[in-house]
Amino acid sequence: MYNRAILMGRVCHDLTLKQTPNGTAVLQFRLAVERSYAAKGEEKKSDFFNIVAWRNTAEFISKYFSKGRMIMVDGELQTRQYQDKNGSTQTVVELIVANASFTGEPKGGASSPAQYTSSAPAPVAPEQSAEAVGADEADDDYPF
Repeated sequence: MYNRAILMGRVCHDLTLKQTPNGTAVLQFRLAVERSYAAKGEEKKSDFFNIVAWRNTAEFISKYFSKGRMIMVDGELQTRQYQDKNGSTQTVVELIVANASFTGEPKGGASSPAQYTSSAPAPVAPEQSAEAVGADEADDDYPF
């Protein structure tokens, strides 16, 4: 089975890094993600998602992001249940962050390439590595 989601949107509120009783960093926030379409004559709508980050990823997000900033997160969707004030069982869907990264949007809003992420770079797929291409092809000079 496979459970992976990628979201890019804006942080909805000020971020507050918290600690569990045993000292583990945790960060919960909402992410507004604009839909890719709009009905004719209407503005695009946004969906709001619950995001949870742990440990170093939580510290990274709280340090470099704030309300209104664009962020890209990927991770696993999880559900949990709780009892509300009326005793009814409620179900919450959350994205548990595996990786968080800049989107290329600096604080001023202009576009520039993203350079940092909270996790190690993704491994190169075998078909893209020099071994898969072959030593002769990997050393070819390209006209660009």
